[in-house]
Amino acid sequence: MTTVGIATGAGRGMGLECAKRLTGLVDVLLLVDRDAGAVNTVAEDLTEWSGAVVEPFVLDVTDDEGLARLAARTAELGTLRAVAHAAGISPTMADWRRIITVDLVATARLAETLRPLSTAGTATVCFASMAPLIAGLADPAVDEILDDPLADGFLDALHRVLGPSLEQPGLAYAWAKRGVHRFVRRESVRLGPLGARICSISPGIIDTPQGRQEAAGNPRMREMVRMTPLGRQGTAEEVAAVAGFALSDEAGFLNGIDLLVDGGLCAAAAQRPG
Repeated sequence: MTTVGIATGAGRGMGLECAKRLTGLVDVLLLVDRDAGAVNTVAEDLTEWSGAVVEPFVLDVTDDEGLARLAARTAELGTLRAVAHAAGISPTMADWRRIITVDLVATARLAETLRPLSTAGTATVCFASMAPLIAGLADPAVDEILDDPLADGFLDALHRVLGPSLEQPGLAYAWAKRGVHRFVRRESVRLGPLGARICSISPGIIDTPQGRQEAAGNPRMREMVRMTPLGRQGTAEEVAAVAGFALSDEAGFLNGIDLLVDGGLCAAAAQRPG
């Protein structure tokens, strides 16, 4: 049986580091990224570095037809064993509609597309964020809408409830990632009877190209680094190590949970007065 892994957002940062971990877990690894140049270069480098069978797959994760091609290629190669879904965008990269579409709607669509390929031993990790946790987001009316991200008119329904505040990219990002947390819990119930698992990972302040781009325009991120009990940013390798464990056979009873990798920042924030 040939096992197949998928790493999205594999062109750089945490997606790339997850891809490195997956080379030791599966027989064939599909590297997914919308940047053709980056993903082809990474595929060549990983093949040389690990000796694994690595195949680039150029894809924008919001492209439903492309997702169908990804599923078809996976089935053609073998049995789906592991998915590290790190593709996503952050507040400085797009407007609120694009942020929610990429970070939440595409996550749900990817899971829906790959669900028929899931079997005993299949494990998925979806990247979320500490953002909704540190912001303390909670609203039953919003959650009811977030729980159906593939519904017709989803974005408009969300805007009707939250109003113009949703147009702030940072808030849109936080709500999208709360949606990922909730989606993973529901998806774990769907996958469990198949013997498959899914978890989310919520990174804190991580030193990646995307993280540095955000920090350049957000002085609050420097304050959050100072607040982090470990006194530093995390690294992409540290987050990927957690993802690698969650996808491994050793984590075979880990399902439907979020793994917070933030150096203790949320714990510190919760203890601050006021």
